[in-house]
Amino acid sequence: MALAAALAVVGTLVAVDSGPASAATAGALTNLGNGKCLDVTDGSTADGTPAQMWSCAPGPNQSWTLNGDGSLTALGKCLDLVNNGTTNGTAVHMWTCYSTVATQKWKLTAAGDLVNTAAGRCLDIKDGNNADGARLQIWDCAGTGNQKWSYAGSSTPTPPTTPPPTSPSGKDPDLGPNTVIFDPSMSASSIQSELNSIFSQQQSNQFGSQRYAVLFKPGSYDADVNVGFYTQVAGLGSTPDSVNINGAVHAEADWMGGNATCNFWRDAENMSVTPTGGSDRWAVSQAAPYRRMHVRGDLKLDDGGWSSGGFISDSKIDGQIQSGSQQQFLTKNSRMGSWSGSNWNMVFVGDQGAPGQSFPTYTNVPSAPVNREKPYLYIDGSGAWQVFVPAAQTNASATTWSGKTEAGTSIPLSQFYIAKPGATAADMNAALAAGKNLLVTPGVYHLDQTLDVTRPDTVVLGLGLATLVPDNGTTALSTADVDGIKIAGLLVDAGTTNSQTLMRIGPNGTSAGHAADPTTLSDVFFRIGGATVGRATQSLVVNTSNTIIDHTWIWRADHGNGGTVGWTTNTADTGLVVNGADVTAYGLFVEHLRKTEVIWNGNGGRTYFFQNELPYDPPDQAAFKNGSTNGYPAYKVADSVTSHEAWGLGSYAYFNVNPSIVEDHSFEVPQTSGVKFHDMVTVVLGGAGTISHIVNGTGATVTPSNNVAYLTNYP
Repeated sequence: MALAAALAVVGTLVAVDSGPASAATAGALTNLGNGKCLDVTDGSTADGTPAQMWSCAPGPNQSWTLNGDGSLTALGKCLDLVNNGTTNGTAVHMWTCYSTVATQKWKLTAAGDLVNTAAGRCLDIKDGNNADGARLQIWDCAGTGNQKWSYAGSSTPTPPTTPPPTSPSGKDPDLGPNTVIFDPSMSASSIQSELNSIFSQQQSNQFGSQRYAVLFKPGSYDADVNVGFYTQVAGLGSTPDSVNINGAVHAEADWMGGNATCNFWRDAENMSVTPTGGSDRWAVSQAAPYRRMHVRGDLKLDDGGWSSGGFISDSKIDGQIQSGSQQQFLTKNSRMGSWSGSNWNMVFVGDQGAPGQSFPTYTNVPSAPVNREKPYLYIDGSGAWQVFVPAAQTNASATTWSGKTEAGTSIPLSQFYIAKPGATAADMNAALAAGKNLLVTPGVYHLDQTLDVTRPDTVVLGLGLATLVPDNGTTALSTADVDGIKIAGLLVDAGTTNSQTLMRIGPNGTSAGHAADPTTLSDVFFRIGGATVGRATQSLVVNTSNTIIDHTWIWRADHGNGGTVGWTTNTADTGLVVNGADVTAYGLFVEHLRKTEVIWNGNGGRTYFFQNELPYDPPDQAAFKNGSTNGYPAYKVADSVTSHEAWGLGSYAYFNVNPSIVEDHSFEVPQTSGVKFHDMVTVVLGGAGTISHIVNGTGATVTPSNNVAYLTNYP
């Protein structure tokens, strides 16, 4: 920056400290095109030091703060445009911060563009150079990978436009900058303005870094709650009926013209809705749970176009659930007035009012043999904040709460370490070692070490799709082989250095039983690619026996930010490996992994609903071949297994890169009486590919001209 030029514009300059206390927390700025971090060259604090790209590593020269005044600071200096230039190709460097210099102001958009507000241009890696030491400039925003950024810190502009409201008593806990708490004493207009602000940012923010939790204290509200990406809306009552929304709590697909097949990563739970006009809508696909909800009317699951969900649990729908175009759906331990609609794979487990068994396409299992619902945050009658942990159930049907007292345990919030953006893995591990539970507030957390959960009955609960990114090839989270760990509400997003495993439940070789107090994973999602160039050999490995997987989506991205997706780019072999005995999965969504997507080695396993798409992008048959066999199975039960049972399984092929690709079979199981599969479907989508058999050598071939096949039982 030329000081004389600046003086000509602004008169007298005063150097300022651009880091307002408590307004922002520092974090890495990661380029989504190459996974490298914005870095101050040599960690120098001299004016004129160039900014560069470098492999991500902990340290102050990669720790950036996006302040409330728009300045972007590291090492006490501001990211600045050389000579106050605003044209394409202007270089960026570090300079003393001045509050009145417009070219030191930046804005990170929902789309991941870091825009210099004076120039109206994007921070750009010069020439798309992916090497360490690459220089930066500003350039016209083009949506390319070398202009897309993910910020691990938090900033004043990112949360809604007004600070999170607090109760009149002022006793609300600090749940981070991205949590909004509403009270029924607030005006309807102020609440709606806040909701609209969040939704306008998140409606189409499919691969952005912003995360939000919107929490409603007990009471009644007149509100239109439109739920976008990475947004959790939840009531804070002890039952869903403690919070009533007169209006809507809904997910729409307007941003894609009614096509809901990309409506991922959102959450509604623990409230009741009295919908305007008698009907609400939850038009979603994967990773969009609808839990502990009471709809005083009908519920529609599509928006007129395609949809590919979905998951409902522990909910009461007074009217009719209308599935519309949904390709498949799991409804578990819920009560409905009636159900209308079907497509390929509609599964009901422990539901009241659901269609009876009639495959294709309805699968109805009368009860969930072992179940534990997701923990949730609530305010008790005395105003104290607690986390309720539902008890494990056997042969469960209908809801845990309607017309009954819910069994479980309340844990005071004082027994939780509240992780907020900027918290490190070391911070969280220290809290875990001290006997604390974890409440991870909305944000993206880069981990340079594994979160190590060793104490029985520990709760790790994420709010607002809190996201863990393991850096340098680490495992994001691992547990000891102990009773009753509960992990819920997290998205694990693979880092740019390959992780062998993203999450490991129990160490290898464990064999202890935990039937009386099982470990439970609820709404725990995994992503490899899409937001950045993620890589992971295996996503989830379950070694602990009796674990309950209560809704997961393990997704190797088929689309995303520029440069983050490709057969040799976001590499990932297997989604789920089960080594423990008597593991039960409800709502198992696993898609696009390059080899066998689910490998089940433990005896006594059970799966209720499996949804799979094979990888879209094998370049040729040789790249997608398991020895002499064409393709890899979507779901394999190991040859050594003698007992395993699964209900309601679908596997789809869409080999759009090379439509001549053939998958020999989607399911591979040992030929033994104790291994039983029920209600399977294979589909070829979009006229691209072939699946020769459903399970082993049994089941009709599906092709572009004969694209759906069913098999009721095997053997």
